[in-house]
Amino acid sequence: METNQFLGAERIGKLMKKYAVPCIISLLVGALYNIVDQIFIANASYLGSYGNAANTVVFPLTVIALAVSVMIGDGCCAFVSLCLGKNEPDKAKKSVGNSVVLILVSSLILCAVYLIFSDQIISIFGGTVNSETFKYSKEYFFYISLGIPFYMLGQAMNPIIRADGSPKFAMMSTLAGAVSNIILDPIFIFTFKWGMMGAATATVIGQIITFVLSIWFLFNMKTVKPAKTDYLINPSISRKTIVLGICSFLSQISLVAAMAAINNMIRKYGALDPIFKQEQFAQIPMAVVGIVMKFFQIVISIVVGMAAGCIPIVGYNIGAKLKNRVKNLFTKLLIAETIVGAIALIIVEFFPQQLITVFGSANESIYYTDFAVKAFRIYLCMIVFACINKGCFIFLQAMGKAAESTLLSMVREIVFGVGLALLLPVFFGLDGVLYSMPMSDILTFIIALFLILRTYKQLNEKRE
Repeated sequence: METNQFLGAERIGKLMKKYAVPCIISLLVGALYNIVDQIFIANASYLGSYGNAANTVVFPLTVIALAVSVMIGDGCCAFVSLCLGKNEPDKAKKSVGNSVVLILVSSLILCAVYLIFSDQIISIFGGTVNSETFKYSKEYFFYISLGIPFYMLGQAMNPIIRADGSPKFAMMSTLAGAVSNIILDPIFIFTFKWGMMGAATATVIGQIITFVLSIWFLFNMKTVKPAKTDYLINPSISRKTIVLGICSFLSQISLVAAMAAINNMIRKYGALDPIFKQEQFAQIPMAVVGIVMKFFQIVISIVVGMAAGCIPIVGYNIGAKLKNRVKNLFTKLLIAETIVGAIALIIVEFFPQQLITVFGSANESIYYTDFAVKAFRIYLCMIVFACINKGCFIFLQAMGKAAESTLLSMVREIVFGVGLALLLPVFFGLDGVLYSMPMSDILTFIIALFLILRTYKQLNEKRE
């Protein structure tokens, strides 16, 4: 059996490149599933901003599935890495086996809930902004729901595959599904004229491809090979796995709460706006904010990829009590996150017009473009802080500091994300929704800075 001892000896920069780059690509490719759908939908004249708004409505519902997946997958990844660092391979195997069972059961339950309560769920996430948006949302959501089990297992296996020491395979399995989606989207939407059904079907086929590759790898793992008995649920192992992954879950699920609040505030205060209260323009704010969030998702995929790719490295070195290596890794990660945020800031502030052009602005009114430019510049003006905050969440989680990581994530998304999204529109109307994002990031960074300094202090104590 191969070991992961090189994680405690190899140069930190080289390890970051080996693990973080494939992870970044995997997450970027995963993000492309929804983003590519939205680009093709936006550029289909018979769908346009109505289809775009529908995509925005359904997007948080895929994030719920992702939240459960990363809770189990990231938790297993962190637990396996810690166990290997402590030379406890049997526990690592049980964690993998238990995680696969947990994700299969939870995915089937979520799929059933989505199919049974689709109308009510779509309404909760703002799909009733107008009749066309509701119709497209319902069509898209139905087919996306059918693919939930394939999507969830593929997403959960990705960090588990990385923990096994195969970050490139994790990347390739996700890439194969995304390439399929990119090829099939224009065929189904423009050639076959399948509309929202076509976009969703292309996505699900891609998810099935990733699912099949992940299952193949499960039976061919090289470092952690679970036996049949490892698939029997062990309450202690499952609990520890979930605890380590709870931050990832809360980070995603609280984002869903924030998106629900934002979508409903857009619907409420858009109806009071002189332009967007008109039926033919009512869907524009929701479509635009969805587009801005998709760009943000691309940036955050890079940021999370950097941090999540470091989880096996952090876990192993914490388990092996190599604090100085962990400190070195933390410093390099924070610098990299800041650089990514700065580049993203330049793009949204200086090139918003070009960004919105990608999402079909040529087929829309001037109100669509004007609101989009303003949304990019205001909503993402503190994206540098957002990048640092996200990196801090995940690094603390990888160190086994589940409480601090979870607290910071919850404060960002629930207290600030939801609270400010509900409060600021009362004073600033529709623009208040846009102000809620930068305000949340500033306030979260103040707390994150305290935790970052405290983490450095702890890593400086009793250096190995």
